[in-house]
Amino acid sequence: MSYTGSNPGPADPFGASDPFGPPPPRRSPLRRPLTVALAVLVPGALLGWLAFEALGGTGNGGSDGGGGADRVAGAGAGVSAGPSVLDPAPTPAGGNDKPGTLSASPSETTASLKGKVVVIDPGHNPTNFEHTADINRKVDIGTNRKECDTTGTSTNSGYSEAKFTLDVAHRLRTLLQQQGATVRLTQDADRPFGPCVDERARIGNAAHADAVVSIHADGAGAGQRGFHVILPGAVHEGIADNRAIVAPSKDLGKLIAGDFARTTGSSPSNYIGDGTGLVTREDLGGLNLSTVPKVFIECGNMRDTKDAALLTSSAWRQQAARGISEGIVSFLRG
Repeated sequence: MSYTGSNPGPADPFGASDPFGPPPPRRSPLRRPLTVALAVLVPGALLGWLAFEALGGTGNGGSDGGGGADRVAGAGAGVSAGPSVLDPAPTPAGGNDKPGTLSASPSETTASLKGKVVVIDPGHNPTNFEHTADINRKVDIGTNRKECDTTGTSTNSGYSEAKFTLDVAHRLRTLLQQQGATVRLTQDADRPFGPCVDERARIGNAAHADAVVSIHADGAGAGQRGFHVILPGAVHEGIADNRAIVAPSKDLGKLIAGDFARTTGSSPSNYIGDGTGLVTREDLGGLNLSTVPKVFIECGNMRDTKDAALLTSSAWRQQAARGISEGIVSFLRG
């Protein structure tokens, strides 16, 4: 944090002599000892003050315009540092939005989601293509029976959706754990295929997750661009009854859509959702069978060259994870 103006130096304890003023008062017998004492104390205090300034303790800006605290608090991209322990008041509108003179303590930055459980569901498995018979097996999703899983899509250059979703899932897990949440993945390329869509739902249910997000990328036609978030429609049929989680899932999806657009700069889909970035479906087993708040996000279209350039960018994937994370955090904090 920078401050304008300069810090005044120590004042002259004796003042300046006035040649036109009254004659000086009679010298006190105590003046010489006091003068000696002050001559010792003032330089020591000045040296201490200069050392404190050099360490950035006052928050005074350096040559780059930011104080030492700003450099410390800026570490860990994508994670809000929160208020300073010495500056807990919110920043006034239009004021400096940097953290205060000291970064927040670890307990403040990591305890905000303590006790919250988030399940991340990376769409598809990188080795599904080696187990086509297994993933083509039909499972019950309540409204009908559907394939266990699919191989997913890929960019024209061969970057697979499964690799994309796992990469974003890892980044998202790190961001949420930094906020204090307990995070579980439905798969981490640690099994030969799957899990099937019904098992993906059961994993979130068994974890009593406060939020579940399934990460995907679409395989639509060229020229069709943008992201969309899929919300569960109310289903009460067969083994499926997700009516209790429809409303909170919608809240979760809206928050993720807003933060994803803001963080990545991506626009809502131009081919589905009427520009809202939100779509409701009743044919996805992962949503039909969920008993905890859950949404899907299609981060972009892998078959469009412009979207593919984003999806294959490591920097953009970090932004995508951050946008999803911020939406989840907002939802969990209520």
